[in-house]
Amino acid sequence: MVSLPQLTISKARKLLSKKEISSTELTKSFIEKIEKSTLLNAFIEKTFDLALNQASKADEVLGSSEQKPLCGIPLGIKDIFCCKNIKTQAASRILDNFIPQYESTVTESLWNNQAVMLGKLNMDEFAMGSSNETSVYGPAVNPWKRSDTDDLLTPGGSSGGSSSAVSADLCIAATGTDTGGSIRQPAAFTGTVGLKPTYGRCSRWGIIAFASSFDQAGPITKTVRDSAIMLESMSGFDKKDSTSARVEVPNYEASLEESIKGTKIGLAREYELNKEGNSTKTTWEKAAKHLENLGAEVVEISLPHTEYALPTYYVLAPAEASSNLARYDGIRYGRRSILEPNEGILDLYEKTRSQGFGNEVKRRILIGTYVLSSGYYDAYYNKAQKIRNLIKTDFDLAFQKVDAILTPTAPSSAFPLGSKGTEDPVEMYLNDIFTVPANLAGLPAISLPAGLDDTRLPLGVQLIANRWEERKLLNIAFNLEKSLQFNEKPNSWWEN
Repeated sequence: MVSLPQLTISKARKLLSKKEISSTELTKSFIEKIEKSTLLNAFIEKTFDLALNQASKADEVLGSSEQKPLCGIPLGIKDIFCCKNIKTQAASRILDNFIPQYESTVTESLWNNQAVMLGKLNMDEFAMGSSNETSVYGPAVNPWKRSDTDDLLTPGGSSGGSSSAVSADLCIAATGTDTGGSIRQPAAFTGTVGLKPTYGRCSRWGIIAFASSFDQAGPITKTVRDSAIMLESMSGFDKKDSTSARVEVPNYEASLEESIKGTKIGLAREYELNKEGNSTKTTWEKAAKHLENLGAEVVEISLPHTEYALPTYYVLAPAEASSNLARYDGIRYGRRSILEPNEGILDLYEKTRSQGFGNEVKRRILIGTYVLSSGYYDAYYNKAQKIRNLIKTDFDLAFQKVDAILTPTAPSSAFPLGSKGTEDPVEMYLNDIFTVPANLAGLPAISLPAGLDDTRLPLGVQLIANRWEERKLLNIAFNLEKSLQFNEKPNSWWEN
């Protein structure tokens, strides 16, 4: 039998239901693995006592009518989800030792479905980053290594701790959030599956906000089937969230194995990678061939405003961040800096925010405040909103012709920690070039591993579907996953 930490949700669920293993046994196997894997820096808050207590309760109902869909399944939770009585900082110094007295709707739903919480996972500060290097805890580390060097690699961002933990078998699955690609890009870098649902599918209540019209919770898992299982437990209308949609939550797993013969898949000419022999391009083309072999029709489409997606996002998201993070001033919220006897209230604001926020967060707050200022509001913010509508219209027209769109997930495989963004942050922002459009349009999208590059690092492909069509998206992704047969794993170099 496969070792317990290597189990998927679906396989673990079967063994638990038959009582061939216990949740306590399963949970202890992950605790042991986490304790041996500190080099990855994926878990930043361990809740092992809580996990064993939840596992014990799960064991009591296994095999009975009281058993819920995630009964006894050990999960990791991104540090942006508020969990009652558990330190939650969004990996920021300004929220030092913040302990919420409430539970986010998504995590509450997971616990109501009898899942087990192993701890909080590392991330970029306030989810602002593509490499997990902006975290106050230091970067999470990718369990994969290049074949030609021993450099430590990024697991992607902002959900880098989540993708690292799932890839290294430190938890069966994890929660993430996706504002501009923060679930899908980390999944591509670590050979895992990352799903961003339609905006409004999962409640944002109790998730520390970055950009409120973009943020969306979703799962990072080992398989598409596991994503379907997790999404059903994470979804649903929430009256506490004004952006939560009152739409039906289907049984996503039930339709996974349906044939995709006759399905139309779009390849956008604007996503074309010009460099011949590029591993990302080759992998994308290979995935398209697999879909054709499954009976899908691959057609060329156009998304003409795609070239404006990245600059539009990096006007709108910082603007929303500037507004959301204004509350952290040391008086209403956040860690308060100590003043000298001759200093006043403005000094308190300046010291608190300059000491509490990291450089990337401060950079985005400054950009956001600038584009919202009276002299530049129309020139930047209003114009970006108009372009966002044009990008959304491009997708609406495309989905009149196709069922889903296939793209690369990221321009390259994982890069070494410290190699990007220190001098030119735009270089880091370009990692989101393929993922941001789906966030601007509020569409569901999934990344799944599709192969290895020349240095034996995983590469992902992305599928995008129309709003509320996660069921169709997961069905296509499941068939593609089955055809690609990606089953590579990193070796356990990090275990001490």
